[in-house]
Amino acid sequence: GNMVEWCLPQDIDLEGVEFKSMASGSHKIQSDFIYFRKGLCFGLACFANMPVESELERGARMKSVGILSPSYTLLYRYMHFLENQVRHQLEMPGHYSHLEAFYDDKKGVLPDSKGTPNSQQPVHWLPSIHRYMYPEMKITHPAGCMSQFIKFFGEQILVLWKFALLRKRILIFSPPPVGVVCYRVYCCCCLANVSLPGLGGTVPESKPFFYVNVADIEMLETEVSYVACTTEKIFEQKRDLYDVYVDNQNVKTHHEHLQPLLKINNADKEKYRRLNDQRQMLMYSQEVGEDCSSCEEDLFILFFMEQNNRIFQTLMEVSASQDKTLTADHARGMGLDPQGDRSFLMDLLEVYGIDVMLVIDNPCCT
Repeated sequence: GNMVEWCLPQDIDLEGVEFKSMASGSHKIQSDFIYFRKGLCFGLACFANMPVESELERGARMKSVGILSPSYTLLYRYMHFLENQVRHQLEMPGHYSHLEAFYDDKKGVLPDSKGTPNSQQPVHWLPSIHRYMYPEMKITHPAGCMSQFIKFFGEQILVLWKFALLRKRILIFSPPPVGVVCYRVYCCCCLANVSLPGLGGTVPESKPFFYVNVADIEMLETEVSYVACTTEKIFEQKRDLYDVYVDNQNVKTHHEHLQPLLKINNADKEKYRRLNDQRQMLMYSQEVGEDCSSCEEDLFILFFMEQNNRIFQTLMEVSASQDKTLTADHARGMGLDPQGDRSFLMDLLEVYGIDVMLVIDNPCCT
């Protein structure tokens, strides 16, 4: 099995990290990177696999080199260092001087389980994220992450958007490599950003758990909302652990009341068309050399944040009105389909505890 070969600080609890930092099935690939969660911290590890003439190592030497931080938002800055170090560890096992120097340079204070700093356990630290400051949410270099997500899922991102906004437990399955799938977890969480103050204090946070495996089952059983990915097919059978299961581009749910959300309606198609139009305009402005400080990641995050803000602004205004009645015109004003999004709206009102009355009638059969 996997084992932790070396770490700093030496007294930190790393139970299970040897399985989080090396995805199940990685022996079939040459290299990968992986984001994961360990307690209150997030980790990034780079994996590499090198053939060796050694019976003891069964012809292959596999290692991961990773770091832990209370925030995942800037871990990507150290990707290149970790890639170099894992290659170094494969070729010169046991030489840790570069890792020691990196740790001494970057270490900070790790919060304990109560969230207060514990000076006895310094570990690599990065500023934690401010929930509403979307530019700080970059997990990767601006180019690539979001455009890959949009190209991969197409209109299905509107289905994922609804599940993310409803704070469902979303599990994404894919065989290795898992790095790009970790980005899909991040993109899913970005779909649910809302910047209106005072909204949803009782609503569960949408947590990116990134890579999970069978060792995380006990932890997942207690979670009411998360987005995660796995390379282990066994999870599909464990329906009590998730609400939404994503296999390749196939989004499905075993909950009957959520089935209507899987259908793409006209309002979804219109949103997808607008998103693509904005992306095309951004690409054109970059091609003609205009001063374009925005990037595709910002555009993507802002597009969904503005959409979410419009929905919740309307819902809060209606709930503050005298008759508290939400009509088909309200739904259309929020960019929703009065009929196709009826069950989505009902769930949204329940999850966020918004007191309004829905008077969108179901269409009659004639």
